[in-house]
Amino acid sequence: MMPGSFHTGSRVVRRFLALVVVILLAAGATAAWWLHAPMPVAPRAGVAPGEPLELAIEPGTTPRGVAQAVAAAGVAIDPRVLYAWFRVSGQDRLIKAGNYEIPVGTTPRELLQKLVRGEEALRAVTLVEGWTFRQVRQALAREEQLKPETAGLPEAEIMQRLGRPGVAAEGRFFPDTYTYAKGSSDLAVLRRALHAMDKKLEAAWAQRAADTPLKSADEALTLASIVEKETGRASDRAQIAGVFTNRLRIGMLLQTDPTVIYGMGEKFDGNLRRRDLQTDTPWNTYTRAGLPPTPIAMPGKAALLAAVQPERTQALYFVSRGDGTSHFSPTLDEHNRAVNRYQRGQQ
Repeated sequence: MMPGSFHTGSRVVRRFLALVVVILLAAGATAAWWLHAPMPVAPRAGVAPGEPLELAIEPGTTPRGVAQAVAAAGVAIDPRVLYAWFRVSGQDRLIKAGNYEIPVGTTPRELLQKLVRGEEALRAVTLVEGWTFRQVRQALAREEQLKPETAGLPEAEIMQRLGRPGVAAEGRFFPDTYTYAKGSSDLAVLRRALHAMDKKLEAAWAQRAADTPLKSADEALTLASIVEKETGRASDRAQIAGVFTNRLRIGMLLQTDPTVIYGMGEKFDGNLRRRDLQTDTPWNTYTRAGLPPTPIAMPGKAALLAAVQPERTQALYFVSRGDGTSHFSPTLDEHNRAVNRYQRGQQ
């Protein structure tokens, strides 16, 4: 070996190793930058530049397929590079199927976190207190991202699919706001609302007054639906329930307009006439005693509690004052005077 050749060789090795280290550091820095850099989005026809991308991952999709789906959704990225990141992360098998929204500016690291956590894009639909089942169906049908599995189905078939054959749908769904992922079934939303009402009704019935004339939780649900429709102001709710409870207790006709209107269905044109009050239907509480055969709308939690814990009152009548509140009367004479005053403008 020539003198100094050992040292020369060592210097070459050191330089080579230093170069490798530099390359590795540069690669690491580049990778770190790439992981935290916003992914570019390809131009999309008919879509505003700032709109998020929609990504659908079907069950059973491989990590490689997920990377390809991301690129197909509009992310300007090489799916092979993205797939490599999934593999290197060690979380490629943890990616969950679902419907996602990818906001513009999302980084590869954020994307993988979203997919692993299953942070699907959620929409929301609100079912309003006092709505009928027909209105509920209309609201669900307007949700473009819900799969319309119940479209065209009769009410009985819907209840059959929900596991409640022979049960009327009216009033059986709890009014609330329900979130859902894009592509979910409207039947799934109904099932959640049904179970929510089951729990609310069970809880309310467990708190019923000892002397209630109601014989079952179903009767409580029906009375609550009437209270819901009759209440103009929340502060009157318990007293309205008390009036109907008093009438039920003594066998007096409920004589409540909302039940008549419900029984008229689509025939109701916004005006309730004397002949309508005299036309018998199963829901006409002017012609039939007791509660109607089904609820007439969806009651909220407050109406459910009012039905089972009504205010103790001597009132048997009430009439709207025209400002959202009601005047309550224990006798027919006083009630007639209140009607003349508030409904006919007589003093």
